[in-house]
Amino acid sequence: MPESQGTTSPLLSLKGVSKSFGGLAALKSVDLDLLPGETVGLIGDNGAGKSTLIKILSGVLAPDSGRLLIAGKLVDFRTYNVRKARQMGIETVYQDRSLGEKQPLWRNVFVGRPVTNRLGFIRVQARKRATMEILQQHVGLRGTGITPDARIKHLSGGERQGLAIGRAMYFDAGIIILDEPTTALSLKEVDKVLAFVGGIHHRNKACIYISHNMGHVYRVAHRIVMLDRGRIVGEYAKASLSLEELGTKLIQIQAVTEGQTL
Repeated sequence: MPESQGTTSPLLSLKGVSKSFGGLAALKSVDLDLLPGETVGLIGDNGAGKSTLIKILSGVLAPDSGRLLIAGKLVDFRTYNVRKARQMGIETVYQDRSLGEKQPLWRNVFVGRPVTNRLGFIRVQARKRATMEILQQHVGLRGTGITPDARIKHLSGGERQGLAIGRAMYFDAGIIILDEPTTALSLKEVDKVLAFVGGIHHRNKACIYISHNMGHVYRVAHRIVMLDRGRIVGEYAKASLSLEELGTKLIQIQAVTEGQTL
């Protein structure tokens, strides 16, 4: 757990957030805080509410009820959207990474974020210099073939995910949400991505890490939150339990849920 735990105000705070779709409750009065320098692992079975929670935090969906505070500021859900979320310091890296395969790295980094001079012209060289900074300082890619003009299709899966994470960190996001970032990667690439994630809290940024792989969650998280049927049913400091104990708790929760539905 970060040293700031208990002494620092949350970067993000959810209070009583609920969301339903056609009468089916996806989230039920969820409370969650996220502190600077903290990585929270969010786990749960399919249908637990993880995707709905991500979409609310990133501005894709508005809840039916509840409050969201970012850096102590109450969010107005009537005007909150993806752009507003970014302006307030939230960046979300989705499972597919949303990168243009045939586009150069620098265009992918700055998509939707024009860097222009006072006359409104795009500053291409400034974008390329910034891309190299992301690659070298945030991602650690220094190969001879890694240049701003290289195409995304030439990067490995881990390098692509690293670029997406580095892009989020470069744009001064205080909160980075990662949705299944290691899906379909080799063991070597998984290690690389988890190393990227492990570096986030060193910059005093916060991270929500969503994954079905408890081993990956356990490796990077300071605190682990379990969702089940739209509710938070468990919350644990990693230091308080082993990976095996975490797996046992999740199995017990799933067994109770299945028993209730029989």
